[in-house]
Amino acid sequence: MELREERPGDAGAVKHVHRRAFGDHGEAVADLVDSLRDGMRSGGGFALVAEDAGQIVGHVMFTRSLLDAPRRLVDVQVLSPLGVLPECQRQGIGSALVRTGLATAHEGTSPLVFLEGDPGYYSRFGFTPGAELGFRKPSLRISDAAFQVIRLPAYEPWMTGTLVYSEPFWRHDTVGFRDPDA
Repeated sequence: MELREERPGDAGAVKHVHRRAFGDHGEAVADLVDSLRDGMRSGGGFALVAEDAGQIVGHVMFTRSLLDAPRRLVDVQVLSPLGVLPECQRQGIGSALVRTGLATAHEGTSPLVFLEGDPGYYSRFGFTPGAELGFRKPSLRISDAAFQVIRLPAYEPWMTGTLVYSEPFWRHDTVGFRDPDA
């Protein structure tokens, strides 16, 4: 398996990965990826793919969002989405994508990486609940446990506040979970 940066010709295969990985929500996530990719072209993020025998089997994005801190707005990264084809899950592909992405993020200027996800999975990479470190989630639909952060070398103690997702997350309604009974 090879991990590499996403290339323009990968878009169709990446869309396929997220449609399959996210089931009923796959189309919304695939559309989110397309919108986030457009924003990355103007700077502020990167995407990685896992390729096995010429087939893309996994994908992750790290994209620019903002932290509304008391001193000023701070550029941060959001790890989302992470997708692996169902038949390739539980083989370490997602972990390899996250680890490689975090290593890349460590080399950059962003002080923080946020995500919403399973703490049982993401804690192995050093993510901790955001509220415990003074961060506020961007939506009440995100559970406290799922709202997680990892501090990078550029982090400074005054950098606390509210995460403000970039516009595509809101446009595609992919923030937290909607209550279908509400």
